[in-house]
Amino acid sequence: MDLKTFNLLLNQLAEEKKLPKETILESVQAALASAYKKEYGKKGQIIRAKLDPETGKVEFWQVKLVVDKDMIYSEKELEELKNLPPSERAKMKKKIRFNPERHILLEEAKKINPEIKVNEELKIPLKTETDFGRIASQTAKQVIIQKIRESEKEFAFKEYKAKEGEVVSGIVQRIEGKNVYLNLGRSLGLLPKEEQVNGEFYRLGQRLKVFILRVEQTPKGPNIILSRKYPKLVSKLFELEVPEISAGQVQIKSIAREAGSRTKIAVFSKEKGIDPIGAVVGQRGIRVQAVINELGGERIDIIQYSEDPKEYIANALSPAKVLEVKILSKNKALAIVPKEQLPLAISKEGQNVRLASQLTGWKIEVKSPEELEKEETEKEKG
Repeated sequence: MDLKTFNLLLNQLAEEKKLPKETILESVQAALASAYKKEYGKKGQIIRAKLDPETGKVEFWQVKLVVDKDMIYSEKELEELKNLPPSERAKMKKKIRFNPERHILLEEAKKINPEIKVNEELKIPLKTETDFGRIASQTAKQVIIQKIRESEKEFAFKEYKAKEGEVVSGIVQRIEGKNVYLNLGRSLGLLPKEEQVNGEFYRLGQRLKVFILRVEQTPKGPNIILSRKYPKLVSKLFELEVPEISAGQVQIKSIAREAGSRTKIAVFSKEKGIDPIGAVVGQRGIRVQAVINELGGERIDIIQYSEDPKEYIANALSPAKVLEVKILSKNKALAIVPKEQLPLAISKEGQNVRLASQLTGWKIEVKSPEELEKEETEKEKG
């Protein structure tokens, strides 16, 4: 194969596998070293190869670890080891079982390289060979495939590990029982049952935005755990839709979510002339609607954050109108709303007040003036 064709194939393979050209070249070099060892080397040897893609020149060398006598087991020590139980063997100082194909004593190594030190590698040049037999060639092919697979796994892990806590887009590739697997590009991600939204249905080929919860390294490649339920999915979706958030002009101070049903987010801006709620909602509601559509119609309340807890609590109970907020004790407050606004303030199964409490960090009690008056009357009678 001529150099031009080789480099063309190298570039094509790098593009197809989404790997750097240097990584593919390293796989080829490892394969050449493996083929050389199979055809011309000996058992136990460590052989490496270097291929210059510009000139086509290939160099081979054997690597030996430089050791001194104190680092290796003597014949007497090896005999003693055979007779020791495993528990006693574990207590002994770990040494190297000297192998002349892998190790070289310091005094011998210095004859080749006077400046070499213990624990360094000595490179011994080997005769360049390019004629490999069928078995060696098959071995080289297997090494290339294996090395590329390992590189794909490593690069995928690094790529998605760096994206932990971010939102990515994926396509539903398969559904196994309650687990949904999404094609994220370089790898598959798992959307487990506990991270799915109740009431959401997933179909093959469906494109979804998902939150990368965590990424774990496994022998089979990266294990990417995804979520559609995590509250930060909503804030990350707004970052994608609202330039003022990604630019830092508008901040999402807090978020409370009951996935698939309702979310409250508190927004804030220090910059004059910027209405944080208006920025997040967008012209004619286009920005918030894009997020709602992505979440399958989940209701989203956007409220103004305030450093004043009374004002913040009143805002958090939106869309209900609050007459007054009283601070009862540390992290406990009473919100007074008109009688006709009680159902709106509390909402079905107490969802609105529950989310408001999560959003603000305050335990909120909601009552009408009539209820308070009745309680006061009963106290006086009592």
